[in-house]
Amino acid sequence: MDIANYIFIIAAAFMAYCLFLVIKLRNQFSGGLVGKYWRSLSLLVIIFTLGYAALPFFNHVPEDILRLTVSGVFLFGALYVLITIRLIKSIIEAFSE
Repeated sequence: MDIANYIFIIAAAFMAYCLFLVIKLRNQFSGGLVGKYWRSLSLLVIIFTLGYAALPFFNHVPEDILRLTVSGVFLFGALYVLITIRLIKSIIEAFSE
């Protein structure tokens, strides 16, 4: 196994831990604006976890599918950052009041 596969395994383990944290914290945000954002973040963490788990199999995927997958990762990554920033902004605004 080459070094890239070890990195894939470590990355997938980190994402699995992130998924565990998201699920564990889900009950603390039952509703409202934070709950809405948290559901969206949870969905994106699930998508990323599945993607990270599939990384070792990307060597067998045609190049056009691989490019589409990478562009999807960038898109979902950008959405994740956007939702996170909006969530933090709404929390700061709530504490400022």
